[in-house]
Amino acid sequence: MLVQPYLFFDGRCEEAIDYYRRTVDAKITHLMRFKDAPPDMRPAGASADNKVMHVRLHVGDTTIFASDGRCQGNPTFEGFALSIAADSDAEAERLFAALGDGGKIVMPMGKTFFASRFGMVVDRFGVSWMLVAGAE
Repeated sequence: MLVQPYLFFDGRCEEAIDYYRRTVDAKITHLMRFKDAPPDMRPAGASADNKVMHVRLHVGDTTIFASDGRCQGNPTFEGFALSIAADSDAEAERLFAALGDGGKIVMPMGKTFFASRFGMVVDRFGVSWMLVAGAE
C-alpha cells in the first residue's frame, strides 16, 4: 500500500508549482489541465480551462499530487503537515527559510531533544511543513 498527499490549491496550483520548484526542488513528472478533460469534468467557466486538473510532483523520493480543484480561490489546509527530513542542519535551515518566505513561522528552527534542527512553518499557501535534521 502507498499513501500519497494530494493538495488542492483552489485556483492557485500553477503558482504553487513554481514556488515548490524553487523552494524544495520539486520536479513535475505529469501535468494535465482542465481543458484536456471531458466537459463534464471541468469547473464551470472558460477561465478554468488552463487551470491544473492534476499534477504529479517529485520532492526528493516523495510524490505529491496537486490540483486547482474547484478553482474557487480559497485553498485551506488543516489538520496535517508535510515533513521533510533534511540531509544536514544547513539544508534544514535553507528549506525552513525558503518555505517561510511569505508564510508564517509556527516554531522557530532550533535544537530539540530529538533532533539537531527542527522547525515548523506554514507556507504562503497555508500548507504546514515540519523540517528536521539530525533526528536522534
